[in-house]
Amino acid sequence: MNLHMFAVCIITLLCLTSVSHSAPLACEDLVQPLDQLDPHQLEGRWALAAGSLKINGADKLPPLSNSVRIDFYNSTFTQANRDGPHCRSRSQNISIEGHRFNFMIGQTFNFSGTFFKTSCPDCVMLNLVVDSPNYKSVELYLFSKRREVDQKELDEFVSQVKCLNMPPHFVMDPTQSLCPVTVPAASTKA
Repeated sequence: MNLHMFAVCIITLLCLTSVSHSAPLACEDLVQPLDQLDPHQLEGRWALAAGSLKINGADKLPPLSNSVRIDFYNSTFTQANRDGPHCRSRSQNISIEGHRFNFMIGQTFNFSGTFFKTSCPDCVMLNLVVDSPNYKSVELYLFSKRREVDQKELDEFVSQVKCLNMPPHFVMDPTQSLCPVTVPAASTKA
């Protein structure tokens, strides 16, 4: 083998190697439901880091909260949204079976969802379907124990958003304060 041919083979091998390492993961590898979720894995405080919303009949996103916090304990979760200086919270019992969960608010709002795998070690990714007579949405959220995720974790979430054919993602501002653990009764709304 002459030197020129050897150089061409090496360059070709290097190009193929770099392409194989930089190729994005296939959607079937990126979007996998958790096999089994231990409810104890959910316990504690979670802050919304990023998300994507698809609301039937809506051309654009509604105004987003400044911050969203969820606390899971046993089979109950409390969600607290900060809108400017005001906090709204709601506690709800949740049923978890495997990687799926569901709950109802009132008699008309049915929430069902799936927990998905993520490489982020302190994150949960969930797909939420909201169904009521006057409102339907599909929502994808990345919650973390931290206020923001690193760029690699966010890039993975963006790829998952695309794989699930969801609208462009949004990222929460980590400098916005979360609602306190217990929201004063005067600012609590159902």
